[in-house]
Amino acid sequence: MSHPKAYLALCTHTHLFPGARCRLQGLPDPAAFAANPAPTDVHLRFSDGTATAAELRTEPPTGPSLTVAPYTTAAGTPIDDSTWTVKEFTRKEDEVELTIGTPSRA
Repeated sequence: MSHPKAYLALCTHTHLFPGARCRLQGLPDPAAFAANPAPTDVHLRFSDGTATAAELRTEPPTGPSLTVAPYTTAAGTPIDDSTWTVKEFTRKEDEVELTIGTPSRA
């Protein structure tokens, strides 16, 4: 399902892995989103400047997950599409930090 707006998320590395963090920006109410995340489209921007589309899902039974489209890092490494659990949502001023969990098969 597509959502009206994709929110930018700045990631601290060139790829996702357990423990990686991304800061979701531009949410209308970061505190409410951190407390009760909702499905939304995300535009991930990695530390090397590359970017890709992703979708944050919150449906049971898997709980919060981030499905990421394939992309290639600035160094030329291809990254396949993937789905990751999101183990934590934390409000950081006017942003919401997502802490990536484990790869998911969802």
